[in-house]
Amino acid sequence: MTTDGQPKRALPKLRRREVDGSGQDFVRFEELRPGLHLPVVARPSLPGVELAEWCRTHRARVDEQLHRHGAVLFRGFDVVTPEAMDQVIRALADEALAYEERSSPRSQVSGNIYTSTDHPPSERIFLHNEQSYNQTFPARLFFACVLPSQQGGETPLADTRRIFQRLPAEVRARFLEQGYTYVRNFGDQLGLSWQTAFQTEDRAEVEAYCQRSGIQVEWRDGNRLRTRQVRRAAGLHPVTGEPVWFNHATFFHVSTLPAPVASALLSDLGEEALPNHTYYGDGSPIEPQVMETLRAAYEAEQVMFPWERGDLLVIDNLLAAHARSSFVGPRRVLAGMARPFPWSEVAPVPDAPRDPPPG
Repeated sequence: MTTDGQPKRALPKLRRREVDGSGQDFVRFEELRPGLHLPVVARPSLPGVELAEWCRTHRARVDEQLHRHGAVLFRGFDVVTPEAMDQVIRALADEALAYEERSSPRSQVSGNIYTSTDHPPSERIFLHNEQSYNQTFPARLFFACVLPSQQGGETPLADTRRIFQRLPAEVRARFLEQGYTYVRNFGDQLGLSWQTAFQTEDRAEVEAYCQRSGIQVEWRDGNRLRTRQVRRAAGLHPVTGEPVWFNHATFFHVSTLPAPVASALLSDLGEEALPNHTYYGDGSPIEPQVMETLRAAYEAEQVMFPWERGDLLVIDNLLAAHARSSFVGPRRVLAGMARPFPWSEVAPVPDAPRDPPPG
């Protein structure tokens, strides 16, 4: 009873709810370190912000940050499951893509969410832009840190606009004119088999895919496959209009491997049978000094940061190359790709032909 004799009315029970994240001020963007523009960090301004909901409402704002910086690191949102990661991908890019024309060993975790790579921890993976050798590539990449390693294991980044500008004009010129040639030998012992790479046991399906994709096919003894494709090395970003260095010419060149590994492969297999190798667009060798210049440009622009559990890294694939450092201890980083984008819609750098000559 109350003091005036009226019966007490029970108060409704209040339940703790997550913040729906629809407010712009619920997330703030800031530099990871003073003077470091890549990646920009997005943090919640108050506890309980639901990242997927916020991203769904503010997709344009995230895109704006990506176009400016090349990558956004969402930190403090505790994205540690493939389901939570997939929700953010759908909020920012509609849906995750399947991994086609594979070049890196990955395990499927759930739907189109994969492990970032299954390469051994001792191996360093050089900077590259995901599937730039495909006629259609993902414009967005997503990496979620479920378990950071005890030591190392970073995902280094490099701004492809700055790489382009850093390269001497005489080095750029030939690639802009000719593109580059990527030659690949599929086998069961080194690299991926063609069955794994193309996700089929049917030769006819492989041939049809390659015909659609401008890839030359050569079947060899022992059910082995060799492919050859000529691709562009650079273009103008479709939104910012800036020139970007976007290719696998450096990544797949045998000289980018550790020297003992490259020497052993060349000795055992010969150049013709290497799992991966690259040339100029006309098929001629890329000079050793040019390869050194290319690698130096990537490494000069490389930035690194340690992973924290729950981090989600979103990358504009055209604007930022990524890599992986070697590491010690267990590590689990999930990967997803989204927003398929065709090379045909990437404008050429002025004074460079739109398409390289056929290989």
